[in-house]
Parts: sequence; structure tokens; C-alpha cells
Amino acid sequence: MINLIFLGPPGAGKGTQSAKIIDEYKVVQISTGDLLRAAVKAGSELGKEAKVYMDGGQLVPDRLIIDMMKERFQSDDCKNGFILDGFPRTTAQAEALDSMLVNDLKTSITHIISLEVDDEVVVTRNTGRRVCPKCGATYHIKFNPPKTGGVCNNDGETLVHRDDDREETIRKRLAVYHQTTALLKDYYGKSGKFHELNGDDTTDNVFAAIKKILD
Repeated sequence: MINLIFLGPPGAGKGTQSAKIIDEYKVVQISTGDLLRAAVKAGSELGKEAKVYMDGGQLVPDRLIIDMMKERFQSDDCKNGFILDGFPRTTAQAEALDSMLVNDLKTSITHIISLEVDDEVVVTRNTGRRVCPKCGATYHIKFNPPKTGGVCNNDGETLVHRDDDREETIRKRLAVYHQTTALLKDYYGKSGKFHELNGDDTTDNVFAAIKKILD
């Protein structure tokens, strides 16, 4: 079983590598945001409680998120394991997650992989991203430009530069990431399960390094 936590700044390639891991190892990726939205939409007891916080513009308490994750982990499609990206974000969340997995589900996190990417590379990767507002296709002005400048290959829609892909926003997110992840690295560094990889390398080389860890 592979129960993996992925760390890395926005644009480190976690999404790309997660897709490869899912295909290779038949695990599932779990997003706390998706869990919250699904619980609210389903009108479950946890969802109703979370909706009160969300409607009030407050953070959903860790207790509720952990309870939702516990339910999700017990689904049939999690039998081979899971990938977590974006959770935990704090040491308190990491401790609560470990406690729930060990005490309630009799399992544990098996690997923590951090994709290390230089801040300037992150800024270049993210600020160059352009998105089609109609079909959602993603491009990059340097690494994956559309065939015709500024318009989507699929439907000819004018591509947009999202606010969260602007340099000021990216640098703020990086600052927050470094503050929170430094503590998580300290926490998981003592576990013997923590690995750092060079996220600046090619996609294939990074995946090959990940496979060495997981195999």
C-alpha cells in the first residue's frame, strides 16, 4: 500500500507526477477541497456542519476535515492507497492525521515526498500559464503555447491570465508555503519516510526518482 503525502510549491509538478503515480500504482488522489464540496452538496451531517463555517467565511476546523478524510479512506477505491496534496498544511493537522490513521484505521503514511523547485522557476511556470475560460484547457506562453497566439486550440476562445497566476500573488503564496512547509519538513523528517527530490529536473527523471522511492 502507498499512502503518500506530496509537498511542493505551486507549479512544482505535483499534479503531473500524481497522474503518473495514479496510473502506475492504481491509487487515488484525495483533495480536501473536493471532499468538503462533495459533503456539502450531499447534505451529510459533516457537510452541514462544514457549510456553517464556509458560509461564514471561516476555516473549516481540522476535526471536521479529519472526519471526512476518515470516511473517504474507507472507500473501496482506497484499498491500494492514496495521494494527499495540499493536506496537511500545519503540524497540528499532520499530528491529527497520523493519530486518525494509526488509531482508527490501523494504517499510516508510508511516504512523504517534497518536490524542491527554485522560487524563480515557480514564478516563471505559474505566471506564464494561460487558461481557456470555455473548455478549461491550460497553456503556457513559453513551454506549451497555443498554435495561434492568445487563443485556445480547441474552440478559438481568447485565453485568460488568472489573477492567482500573477507574480505578486505567486510570491505571496510562496512565502506562505515556505513558512508552513518548513515546520512539516521538521515533523516528517524524523519519521524516516521523508524524501526530497529535485523538481527542476525533467518530468520523466522526477518520476523515475519517485518510482525508486515507492518501489
